[in-house]
Amino acid sequence: MNMFKPLNTRYRALTTSYSDRPVLVIDTEASHRDLLDAADQRLRAANNLLETLYCLCFKQADVKDIPNIVSVLYLLTQDGCDLLEVARHRTGNQRHQTSSQSSQQ
Repeated sequence: MNMFKPLNTRYRALTTSYSDRPVLVIDTEASHRDLLDAADQRLRAANNLLETLYCLCFKQADVKDIPNIVSVLYLLTQDGCDLLEVARHRTGNQRHQTSSQSSQQ
């Protein structure tokens, strides 16, 4: 049974949203696997960028590139952490519901 949930509880704004009306949100009712996959994608992309930067020679780099790189890394890691937090919260709720149902039987 699909019960109606208000938008403010079903969809969670990403921490990286800069406006009062976020356009990028996390569906808190998405499957646990989908939440983890989205988090994994973002965290691995950030990790891959860091590995690339670690291996590069910065003699040809421009100082103005540093804020751009930091911004990308922040967005990717913060979004990944937000997704993991929702997945962790869902896991905790599922455990609580399962234990409540078991104790009622």
